[in-house]
Amino acid sequence: MRMEQMLKGSYDAVNAVLSLHAGAGGTEAQDWTEMLYRMYTRYCERRGWAVRELDMLDGDEAGVKSVTFEVIGENAYGYLKAEKGVHRLVRISPFDSSGRRHTSFSSLDVTPIFDEDAGDIKIDNDDLRIDTYRSSGAGGQHVNKTSSAIRITHLPTGIVVQCQNERSQLQNKETAMRMLRGKLLELQEREREEQMSQIKGEMKKIEWGSQIRSYVFQPYTMVKDHRTGAESGNIQAVMDGELEPFIHAYLVQS
Repeated sequence: MRMEQMLKGSYDAVNAVLSLHAGAGGTEAQDWTEMLYRMYTRYCERRGWAVRELDMLDGDEAGVKSVTFEVIGENAYGYLKAEKGVHRLVRISPFDSSGRRHTSFSSLDVTPIFDEDAGDIKIDNDDLRIDTYRSSGAGGQHVNKTSSAIRITHLPTGIVVQCQNERSQLQNKETAMRMLRGKLLELQEREREEQMSQIKGEMKKIEWGSQIRSYVFQPYTMVKDHRTGAESGNIQAVMDGELEPFIHAYLVQS
């Protein structure tokens, strides 16, 4: 069966916002998070989707602590929802002078994103805390000299969204509100289906025992999905965005 025929969710056809966060593992985990960002960017390029970075926090020494980006393309959420969860890396760390093997973790959250009038979500301004701060990412002198970045906290649910890479504070706020609306719609849908145990859906603590997939670089090469059993020995191809076998296996099982 073609993957398109397996997309049955209410929001599968819409664009998606992805957020990667480094977990246990320090600098190694932050480097791993940047590697995953590259992997997903390559996957999107393969499908002809556009990627737009919304927010990034650089790592202390290398990599990134977190990055949020929008994926614009047909059925983006339908496919990428398969990637939501904790991703585990096993390799000899380039940051360890003793050449020891390290295990690192990074989590991926995937949210559908909608136009302002999509769904029946009503957001009360009294339920929002809006903070501004200076952008830390690329964007030119104007971005870095003014408090144009926006962080919005939805007080009733504790959901936090932020955006810093648009050209103005107003645009950052509009994008952050779209992200919040998507998260609230997803929350409403999950509650309706009585399948949601917490606001972040199936997201778990970013550490041992919670991963959905393992990527082993040493002493052998193997990528294995712990939910479906799908695996590949060509880890370089996977890191270059060859994710179709894993996504297909997830959609077949769901």
